[in-house]
Amino acid sequence: MTPPVTVGVDGFPESRTAAEWAAREAVLREAPLRLVHVEEWPIVPSVPPVDHLENVEWPDIDEFRRQVDTVLEEVSDDLRRRHPGLAVSARRLTGRAAAVLTVEAADSQLLVLGSRRRGAVERFVIGSVGTATIGLTDTPVVLVRPQDEAAPPSPEHSGRDVVVGVDIHENADAVLAFAFGEAARRGCGVRAVHGWSLPFAFSYAPGLDPGVRQEVADGISGALGERLRPWRELYPSVKTEERVLVGAPAEQVLYEAADAELVVVGRRIRRAPVGGHLGHVAHAVLHHATAPVAVIAHD
Repeated sequence: MTPPVTVGVDGFPESRTAAEWAAREAVLREAPLRLVHVEEWPIVPSVPPVDHLENVEWPDIDEFRRQVDTVLEEVSDDLRRRHPGLAVSARRLTGRAAAVLTVEAADSQLLVLGSRRRGAVERFVIGSVGTATIGLTDTPVVLVRPQDEAAPPSPEHSGRDVVVGVDIHENADAVLAFAFGEAARRGCGVRAVHGWSLPFAFSYAPGLDPGVRQEVADGISGALGERLRPWRELYPSVKTEERVLVGAPAEQVLYEAADAELVVVGRRIRRAPVGGHLGHVAHAVLHHATAPVAVIAHD
């Protein structure tokens, strides 16, 4: 059986945007779509002074669950109508949201979550659940941004590039495999970005031969080309561009991602008791990129 694309759904509009993106992704992958809502009980009400406990309004669990089931049914029906032939299932589960979503992601091709816009500046709120889930699962996780109501997303893919941040000093195979696979499905190109700067010690050498900088840049370009070579051979129809740019890696990825179809970044797997860890590039891209962002765990 083909593993599903799983998407977290709650009562917020952002999760419906994520569900629509996940549905299109499931169609591209010829996979079923699984909607998941996690209810975290008990919900603790505001507790008044002890002598007024009789006035506490405890949540009505049955009514809450009816509302959740209604949302899941509405979203499922809407997606089936928009995407005829797509197999859609829905689950209402109980537990700690990040832990439950991690379990659901384990047998999925992809986990999709929504994120919320914060303030007038382009910055997005991932939330503790999203952050924890990304750190716990080895399954690729995509954060989908809210859409401008004045310009709803088109059901057709735009063909814009998949932008991928590549660290030439780490094993980038999992990240590049995902980026090239997504580009091939969409019929678009891959733009591989690596940001770099000369070591700090060189700032004390004002008379540095300009050829040294060019030599370093050429070496980095060569290393990036070697990283990309096997994936270019595996996906000959995918147009590939290299961007070796001077500057902080996060800033360069964000600059290139301004017109991206999808942004792909890596996250190193760390088997620690405190859970996963997001590097500074992934953290910055998740909070500032307006395109959907895929986080790929790698060794």
